[in-house]
Amino acid sequence: MADWNDNLPPFTTLDSAALLDSVQEAFFAIDPQGVVRGFNRAAEELLGMTAADVCGRRLDDTPFRPEYGDQPISAALGRLFTARPKRPVVRKLTVRHRDGRRLETRAAMSVVHGSAGPLACVFVTDLSSLAAAEDAVERHNAFLTALLDSLSVGVVACDDTGRVILVNREMRRWHGDPEDGPVPADVAETYPEHLYDTNLDQVAWERTPLMRAWHGEELAAEDLVVRVPGRRSRVFATTARPIVNRDGRRLGAVAVAHEITLQRHAERFRACHREVERALRQSASIAEAAPAILRAVAGALGWPRAELFLVDEPSGSLRSVGGYSTSGTDTDDFFGHDPVRGRGISGRVWESGEPLWVADISRCADLVTAQERERVELCVRHGIRTVLAVPVRDGGIVLGVLTCYAASPEVHEDLFTVLLDGIAAQIGVYVALRRAEELARQLTRSQNDFLDLVGHELRTPLTSITANATMLAEEASGLDDEQRQMLSAVARNTTVLQHIVDTLLDLAALDSGHQELHRAAIDLVTVVAEAVAAYRSRAAGTGVRLYADLPERLRADGDAVRFRQVVDDLLSNALKFSTAGGDVHVTLRAVDHLAELCIADNGIGTPEPERDQVFNRFYRAGNVRHQGIPGFGLGLARARTIVRLHGGEISLRQRRPTGTVVCVRLPALSRPGA
Repeated sequence: MADWNDNLPPFTTLDSAALLDSVQEAFFAIDPQGVVRGFNRAAEELLGMTAADVCGRRLDDTPFRPEYGDQPISAALGRLFTARPKRPVVRKLTVRHRDGRRLETRAAMSVVHGSAGPLACVFVTDLSSLAAAEDAVERHNAFLTALLDSLSVGVVACDDTGRVILVNREMRRWHGDPEDGPVPADVAETYPEHLYDTNLDQVAWERTPLMRAWHGEELAAEDLVVRVPGRRSRVFATTARPIVNRDGRRLGAVAVAHEITLQRHAERFRACHREVERALRQSASIAEAAPAILRAVAGALGWPRAELFLVDEPSGSLRSVGGYSTSGTDTDDFFGHDPVRGRGISGRVWESGEPLWVADISRCADLVTAQERERVELCVRHGIRTVLAVPVRDGGIVLGVLTCYAASPEVHEDLFTVLLDGIAAQIGVYVALRRAEELARQLTRSQNDFLDLVGHELRTPLTSITANATMLAEEASGLDDEQRQMLSAVARNTTVLQHIVDTLLDLAALDSGHQELHRAAIDLVTVVAEAVAAYRSRAAGTGVRLYADLPERLRADGDAVRFRQVVDDLLSNALKFSTAGGDVHVTLRAVDHLAELCIADNGIGTPEPERDQVFNRFYRAGNVRHQGIPGFGLGLARARTIVRLHGGEISLRQRRPTGTVVCVRLPALSRPGA
């Protein structure tokens, strides 16, 4: 502190100038005449002026000119000297800095009596920095609050005593609290009513992520389910950790939650698809699979009820094939009603073939008929709010409807519709496949019945025709040439018909299992060689060259008579479709424990799209039909049946540049001595 004015006695009432300079607060002293007698170093730093600038001058004339209540401080100092209070008087003053700024201060004023007389001592604390700090804190809090309230995640925090001191807007919204205002006082009581673990067991407050973090745990993405009455259930991944200062002292805890309802729904529906697939695979009918399917669907949605309807083919009506309720009971006949086409939710989906989402069935204005209103009232009595129905399809054909019911308003229409469409598609494929299989069985039964009928009904008259033709032939001496030609035509065509009937009956017996194979160890080379020898003369008569490339021996387990039928049918086809001057090559060899027989011709070939179909009964390729080549489409069908009964396979491929190659592969014997 600077020395006192030379014209005044020393400032003996204070300890020393050094003592005042060591004080952190700004200090100045004024005598009863209002003259400044003291000004310490802290005052110089605060006001940007020296003691020499102010000491010895009247206070109102100094550069810093203190003011009290927008008035000069002189009057206040006069009252202070008069009152001489025993305790310091604290007032707010404004003082001027050298640069002209006015500073808000808090002044503690007292009167000190010394040998030189009374002095008013004023200790000044700068309030501008404190106000700035408070303003910064306020701004910081405002920014923090705005930041937390703008987040799409929920945030809750507690202090070192475990008392909740912060709940952001998103968290309040989830729990149905007012979004603004003070933290609800009953958070610890009300929030646990809404909190459940993934097993849907209620979570006590002490076991919430926030309280566990307050006790020192760190949690990463732990799932919690929030179920507020009248609202949809939501799933949140919650992260929580304790808040500690640098020395490790616990200051509180914070928990942050973000919604993962959609992700969990998608995960549950992936599992649901697997469960539905398993139920369909293990069931003999859709009615048998329905309970497991609907249980899986309701579980994946988290909805209490689901029902599956299918179109009944004989009647053409939509019938319920199963319903599921989480309560395990069906009171008031909730399930089992038959929807009317175009009426109600399921009936409208049946008619339109499009999904239908009803967000709140109690407010649906489209359901107006008596039957529809009755169904609405039934749903409302059972607490149903949202309904979603999707069609079960086979291409463009609606096979049924899958209808699901939620107990709270749901908002994820697109997600649930896509997920449920996938389940409905699985069901549709299964139903269509089962119906196709049943149709195939019916067709097979009809075909077999027809073949049996034709075979037996034709065999008797053919036998009679053959006998009579034979008798007439024996009396041919009494017939003229024309009559003999007619008799020959009857005999020839009767033989053809007899062959067809025999082949049909033989094929039907093989397919039905009535005709069994007589298996034994056979030499395929012998069977093929005999067939080739039998067909050489026929080949020569048509101008076709027949070649055979056979090993010395190739053994297989099979029926020699049936395998000879296969070779005969294939050779007959090869010669039939070959032109004069053509070649037919027969090869037999062992390939990877298989016996492979290939018969190749250079005839008209088979169009690629029809190569698999030529093995079906009565099917003849288009190029064969158009060229008028005779045949009945039975040889390859019987060959395939015999080959499959031997555990082998038969295939057809194109031969370059023209022609066809038919290959038969059978398991070859490799046992010692075979």
